[in-house]
Amino acid sequence: MSGIRPTGFLHLGNYFGAVRNYVRMQESYTCYFMVADLHALTTLTETRELKNHVRRVLAENIASGLDPEKVALYCQSHVPETAELYLLLNMLAYKGELEKTPTFKEKVRLHPNNVNMGLLTYPVLQAADILLQRATLVPVGKDQEQHLEMARNYAGRFNQRYGEVFPEPYAFNFGESLIKVPSLDGAGKMSKSENQMATLYLADDDETIRNKIKKAKTDSGAPGGDMPESVANLFLLLELVCSQDVVDKFRADYQAGTVRYGDMKKELAEGMVAFISPIREKAEQIRNDDSYLRKVMEEGAAKARANAAATLQLAKEAMGLNYFAKI
Repeated sequence: MSGIRPTGFLHLGNYFGAVRNYVRMQESYTCYFMVADLHALTTLTETRELKNHVRRVLAENIASGLDPEKVALYCQSHVPETAELYLLLNMLAYKGELEKTPTFKEKVRLHPNNVNMGLLTYPVLQAADILLQRATLVPVGKDQEQHLEMARNYAGRFNQRYGEVFPEPYAFNFGESLIKVPSLDGAGKMSKSENQMATLYLADDDETIRNKIKKAKTDSGAPGGDMPESVANLFLLLELVCSQDVVDKFRADYQAGTVRYGDMKKELAEGMVAFISPIREKAEQIRNDDSYLRKVMEEGAAKARANAAATLQLAKEAMGLNYFAKI
């Protein structure tokens, strides 16, 4: 089980950190993937575009290879059982631990005038999303590891206090290292909301992709010596979308001190165009198909709610909240 917030456009980091694994997992596992629109409300103060954002995220997930026939693909707000489990789990969450989470501190920095309780209890709602489907595997990026650890804590606290109901969820990446896709400006990871010129979006047109990569940061450094982080970032991106022969050629050039960053960027740009453009074009077709998207959301919510209702019933019985049972 996993989800993506519909705040802005999906980018390369979303794809390689999450969506790519969604597509692989659907062939072997029972999967629940959602658009986390309730999570988005923690930072959105204007929701007029939320509907369009939700539709875009759904379309881009499907265009990336996710099959609504094989998985439950749904909107978080279409599963009201989530809110009920969120309330119950809040009884097991403590203010001090929530205030210490790096993501809460970061959100407070970014939204100092909107420090709401939703921001503080974000990890609890995320735990509710996961535990509601009794998921054991969660394909998430490296930046979500702490939230997943907190979800395990809540599952363990519930099971210890009320009885065994929830399995403990773990990050899943097919045995590979969790990927953190770097920003083109060399400052951290790609982001939906930070420096948009340093992020490659799945909706970017071909020329925008080329222009962004052309302006990517490259520290000079000593040829053949320790590789500057900005250059290492370009090689990481190159490995994601270009052939191994191309990567090896530029690595050899770097070691020899003959690398031409302009040529390297051109090769990377064309690799990115070839990778992103088919997703962008297919997503646009899907986004304009109202009846299809409605069908996807309705059928996905039905699948998710069926499992969620069963889980919630088990949780309430364990807590002694089933007052109609025979004494």
